[in-house]
Amino acid sequence: MKKSIVAIAIAISLFSCNKAEEKTTSEKTAYIDTVKLMDEYTESKDLQAKFEEKSKVMGRELELEIKKFQEEADNFRRNAQANGPEWAQKKGAELQKKEQQLTYAQQAMSQQLQKEAAVERDSVVSKVRKYIKDYGKKNGYSYIYGTGDAATVLYAKDGYDITEKIVKELNDNYKTPEKTETKDTAKAEEKK
Repeated sequence: MKKSIVAIAIAISLFSCNKAEEKTTSEKTAYIDTVKLMDEYTESKDLQAKFEEKSKVMGRELELEIKKFQEEADNFRRNAQANGPEWAQKKGAELQKKEQQLTYAQQAMSQQLQKEAAVERDSVVSKVRKYIKDYGKKNGYSYIYGTGDAATVLYAKDGYDITEKIVKELNDNYKTPEKTETKDTAKAEEKK
């Protein structure tokens, strides 16, 4: 009797192990190259282009101020000896203060652009993550791994790479925003 109970227990445990093995081998997995995904995703490209343009526009305004400052500095150098040391010291202090203000303005502009870009980039990343999660559920995946800068997959067969599918579907679902901001910027530039 004891032998038959032990035999049944062993049979049940072997049967359970086989079931667990079957379950893990039938799980559907894939991976996505996250760097490639963000490089090829149209919304991500649009976001990058938007901030490059915004940086150029803001940079032009600052460049005008820098040119004015350089002209003042050149004028100062030419007139320093003629106007005497007292004038040169006073004017030099003013120029130094302006240079500091320009440096602060440049840093502030850079920080503002970085903050705005980070907020919008985070929004795109969240949207992509949600899409991948929904894609995984809809298509029966147990796991979808990410590779790229923060690689979590050290090796995978090429057949498991679904990056192209995800990029295509994201791009198909993305509606390109109207370029009104760019048009408005161009019109403002023409008026200057």
